[in-house]
Amino acid sequence: MNRKTRQGKLAAAAIASASAMLLTAACGGGSGGSGGSGGDGTVEIMYGFAQEQSDAFKAAMKPFLDEEGIKVKFSPTPDFDKLIRSRVAGNNTPDIAIFPQPGITLSIGRTGKLADLTTLSGYDAAVENVVPGIIDAATEDDKVYAAPMSISVKSLVWYPKVAFEKAGYKVPTTQAELLALTEQIKSDGTTPWCVGIESAAATGWPATDWMEDYVLRFGGTEGYDKWVKHEIPFNDPLVKEAADEIGKIWFTEGNVLGGRKAITANNFGTAANPMFESKPKCFLHRQASFLAQPGSFPADVIEDLDARAGVFQLPPIEAEDPVSIMGGGDLAGLFSKDDADSKKVLEYLIGPEFKGSPEQGGFISPHTTYDLAQQPNETMKAISKIAYEADNFRFDGSDSMPGEVGSGSFWRGMVGWVGGKSTDETLDTIEESWPTS
Repeated sequence: MNRKTRQGKLAAAAIASASAMLLTAACGGGSGGSGGSGGDGTVEIMYGFAQEQSDAFKAAMKPFLDEEGIKVKFSPTPDFDKLIRSRVAGNNTPDIAIFPQPGITLSIGRTGKLADLTTLSGYDAAVENVVPGIIDAATEDDKVYAAPMSISVKSLVWYPKVAFEKAGYKVPTTQAELLALTEQIKSDGTTPWCVGIESAAATGWPATDWMEDYVLRFGGTEGYDKWVKHEIPFNDPLVKEAADEIGKIWFTEGNVLGGRKAITANNFGTAANPMFESKPKCFLHRQASFLAQPGSFPADVIEDLDARAGVFQLPPIEAEDPVSIMGGGDLAGLFSKDDADSKKVLEYLIGPEFKGSPEQGGFISPHTTYDLAQQPNETMKAISKIAYEADNFRFDGSDSMPGEVGSGSFWRGMVGWVGGKSTDETLDTIEESWPTS
């Protein structure tokens, strides 16, 4: 279920998130109870999943809740960010909240109302085998305010499998090989890339994902973390290097279907569809794991996903570089610090026993011990393996930046950059927008 309920990436997240949030699991019915303290014997779980994901979440939770005899009140909301802040301010918190991004998690954690999960007796066992680096997302001053129950993978490149293999193309293992493949496809007479960053009011967010991926590749986790936390400026040479690398793909003549102007016109969810025409119009598309779910690729492709679509990780700059994966996830946090049932439910959600609803497609457990046989197809197995075999995982950086940057000037800046503004002007403008306090 990793749907981002934030108004911007909502579209993407809605799908993308839906994909990771895949969380997909959850319990059946929970009766009522006022939430917040668990004092009436009912544990309230608040989240931003859409109806289908909410139903799946309830269904996935039901066996555990029935076995434990725990009653749960499920509180879905289409406006999670706003409502959770309001409830925290009013001292009317749910027992458990499932956060779609680390930024809001840390913001609420600083109020002192979220439990430090490391104080729970079952915490260490619950997160023993999670993907490296994933716990860092909602950690501050050695306190863990939320832990992942599902993840999505964004560092992916999709391709039309049949045509790709027929042409004899090889999956690249370095950035140089990716650029060489781009040139090979172009020389064979086909536009290499399909790119789309249109998302209504949230237009631009897919471009921020590209930037985050390349900052992570050039700067490693140390450089990436400093950039996200603004310990280095937004216009640091590292970020310019990342932008220049993206520009080699996006702005080189003949590289992108429809040219530069199509990048902001093509919707993020359907931009890849020309790959699957009888004669592919492009061969490469960088986008998250949510594309494996219904709603983006054409229906006939989804129905035969393993045969029709291939996927590989966006490669490192050099072969010897650590494998870095950027993505998102659903983070479960605890407000009821002294309620035994709430603690038990929280530990279950973040632990390896929570299985989600993989049959819906898109669910990826954060636990490297997850049995991949539960995944509905080979494509999702391959994507899960990319996450599990990575050297490190970092959450979408814009989701941890101040809102006026992460879902504001960063989005707008990338759109302006595609429209023709220079890299220096773009990065300088975003840097100037960073709040001073």
